[in-house]
Amino acid sequence: MMRSGLWTSMALLGLLTVVSTALHAQATHVVRMVADPKNDVYRFEPAEVVAQPGDALVFHVVSGAPHSVVFEGEGLSPGVRGAISAAMPGRSGELSSPLLTASGADFRMTVPQVPSGVYAFFCLPHRAYDMRGTLTIK
Repeated sequence: MMRSGLWTSMALLGLLTVVSTALHAQATHVVRMVADPKNDVYRFEPAEVVAQPGDALVFHVVSGAPHSVVFEGEGLSPGVRGAISAAMPGRSGELSSPLLTASGADFRMTVPQVPSGVYAFFCLPHRAYDMRGTLTIK
């Protein structure tokens, strides 16, 4: 009797682990893109995102369009560059999202399977205003 209880407990623990992993793999992180020239505000909110491969990133234009998301390429291996670029649908160039020209526009990508680390990104139209962020992949 005790053995079947142990097996049941182990099976339940395994099922909970699978469910927990599946739930996390579908996490969505929304990053708001805000620009207010009158107040000299240009930022991603939040500017620091922590995610895992398979998570969704949604960059949402709140104000100050046009915006874009461009990952810094310096120091990235060709494989990592390729994986990040491949994860960016409709990109306008390597490591670069399409230009988002209207408030309410979204750019959605899936965090690629790349080494853990911090990956910097910026908004190309507002780069001179230091509109930057980071994606930390666990």
